[in-house]
Amino acid sequence: MARSSYPRYPDACGWTALLPPRVPRPTVSGTHRVKYAVVGGGYTGLAAARRLAELEPGASIMVLEASTAGEGSAARNSGFASPRDVPSGATQAELQRGAAQNRLTEEGFGWLTEIMERYGFGCELELTGRIKGAATEAGAALVRSQREGALRLGVAHEFLDAGQMEARIGSRYYGAGLFTGEGYLLQPAALIQGLADCLPGSVALHENSPVTALRRRGQWQLETPEARITADAVVLATNAAVKNFGYLRDRLVTIYTYAALTEAMRPEDAAHLGFMAHWGLLPAHRLGTTVRRVGTDRLMVRSMYSYERGIAPERARETLLSCFHRRYPALAHVALEYVWGGTTALTMNGSPFWGQIDAGLFTSAGCNGAGIVKGTILGKRLAELMLVVADPQEVSAAFGTANWIAPEPFRSIGFHAIAAVERRRAGAEA
Repeated sequence: MARSSYPRYPDACGWTALLPPRVPRPTVSGTHRVKYAVVGGGYTGLAAARRLAELEPGASIMVLEASTAGEGSAARNSGFASPRDVPSGATQAELQRGAAQNRLTEEGFGWLTEIMERYGFGCELELTGRIKGAATEAGAALVRSQREGALRLGVAHEFLDAGQMEARIGSRYYGAGLFTGEGYLLQPAALIQGLADCLPGSVALHENSPVTALRRRGQWQLETPEARITADAVVLATNAAVKNFGYLRDRLVTIYTYAALTEAMRPEDAAHLGFMAHWGLLPAHRLGTTVRRVGTDRLMVRSMYSYERGIAPERARETLLSCFHRRYPALAHVALEYVWGGTTALTMNGSPFWGQIDAGLFTSAGCNGAGIVKGTILGKRLAELMLVVADPQEVSAAFGTANWIAPEPFRSIGFHAIAAVERRRAGAEA
């Protein structure tokens, strides 16, 4: 029997704090028998549950979320979403894989927008385009490489010099950038709450219901603090926490990342955020800082990575404040109102682990920080795999499969060594 724990965040998610209060679905209690149990109410779990209900309308389905919609990891991201992405390079293999990924993400994005339209909820979804920003010469080289990929795929784009970057986002920090017109921004807490509150009638969502134990005795047996659930099949949509159930410990690691929202700015301060009413900037280096404008008067900053455990809130606030003020020295008097952390799962080769891991047990884990659209389509395809209507090779061809990671203590030593090298490479991108 595998016993599990889950991330307990000491800080409120800033995205959720901006929304009206919501009443969570009731905690599960008692004894239950269902056909499908989905552990985790994030993008992947909700997509899997919804698709199972679509494909098998009479099936009993239960989603068990450890926290509440809007306070878990699904809401603690930067709110970037896109039907298509530009590959990081321009080799034939990179272009082919990028095209395969885009076929899946276009489907996932279309499904999400269809759900929003059908049920009439919003998440401040806005077509803004996307900026890849470079603050170093090495970063600029990466941006130029991505520009080649955009050219080869026929993606509309604009290469930005330092002056054009400053005009768009109000910061002189960046020497170059690549703007592509297909990116969207959204309010991630509003999206996950909306998806949770419009599940099909055959899906029972229970919040504040962490699964503490999982075992198979013919059927799968799940335990929560107040309930016992028996299921024919189980989806573990817990990302990094899949390790806590005893699975994929040799495939992925848990990473904590941190983000902050500024206080609402005065109009004269918000004027320093450039002429674009809405924009989001992703760093050229993967350990760099993500920045986006939120509404008319706030800025979001996301940076910092810690291995397997969180860091002190004071350190997170200090570092994020430094990232913000280095980019906007004229706003050094503007404070951070919300600071929060969240977990994600990284794999050695950047690919997820997706598919069946035991009889009647399925998972998608190792999102590598790309959660909303990718998590949605992987959850949808996982449900289709369970009902034998999906080709497993389609996912592996597009995203690859997570490879083996050395055990401890070599894993920790290796991670910290690689992270130190990457931080040096990132330089001013951080």
